[in-house]
Amino acid sequence: MLKRTFDITFSLIGLLVLLPFLLIIALLVILESKGGIFYLQSRVGQHNVDFKLYKMRTMYRNADKRGLLTVGKRDYRITKIGYYLRKFKIDEFPQLFNILIGDMSFVGPRPEVRSYVDLYTKEQLKVLNVKPGLTDFASLKYYHENEHLSQFDNPEEEYINSVMPHKLALNLKYIEKQNFKLDIWIIMKTLFKWLK
Repeated sequence: MLKRTFDITFSLIGLLVLLPFLLIIALLVILESKGGIFYLQSRVGQHNVDFKLYKMRTMYRNADKRGLLTVGKRDYRITKIGYYLRKFKIDEFPQLFNILIGDMSFVGPRPEVRSYVDLYTKEQLKVLNVKPGLTDFASLKYYHENEHLSQFDNPEEEYINSVMPHKLALNLKYIEKQNFKLDIWIIMKTLFKWLK
């Protein structure tokens, strides 16, 4: 109950504070390339139920049909403004909507796309027992995931065989230890990384 109250209160405050900034970003997005302001992607949430995750659109229209992973500077599908929105994690701000309506929480395992969830082991599926989050241990560890993946000839293979299992192990660690104090610590660490 405390966690949900925190989520509602601070997602609402965040949206109100960021609204003028988001309006400017939205204008830049639609001026640079055709397509909507937001990118809605189907992700797997709590209890293995799909939901629509909100992001600022950072790619050219229909670019996601050419692959799910993005790999930093090498990815030609990303717009010029989109590159900076991703670099500074600004494209993630609309997920405050997801938190407000209850699809997500501020802290919890990052929601994954269905094609990757289908690869989870029975143990790894336990991450779906809790609400997905905007940040978690794995988000801190792989803050520059795109840059890491760009070093490999086959980024998806690296993601599936190495990055994803490690992220899931960190997610399971979070679930074992989760409490409100830990959530605040993760939020503060995330804010520090972002500001840095």
